[in-house]
Amino acid sequence: ADALHSDIAVGGCSESDEENMFGLDGEEVAYADFNKKEEIYPQPPFIDPISYGEEAYKSSVVFQKTCREIIKLCDKGMKDFPPEQ
Repeated sequence: ADALHSDIAVGGCSESDEENMFGLDGEEVAYADFNKKEEIYPQPPFIDPISYGEEAYKSSVVFQKTCREIIKLCDKGMKDFPPEQ
């Protein structure tokens, strides 16, 4: 069956950067601004506002913490792995 809408959630991190973004039908709907410590909804003023609720930013923070822990585990697990030549 064909979907009426297509949504996406993208999250990622590195040792120095982090990103969480939500999109709908090819448009950015929301992203976490970790400097302002809030979820940002860059929507034009002529549409009815969309919100993922008060917990959206907290969810992004938890995801980033998990992402960084995974990086630490991978670093630890790969420290003795020889680089590919």
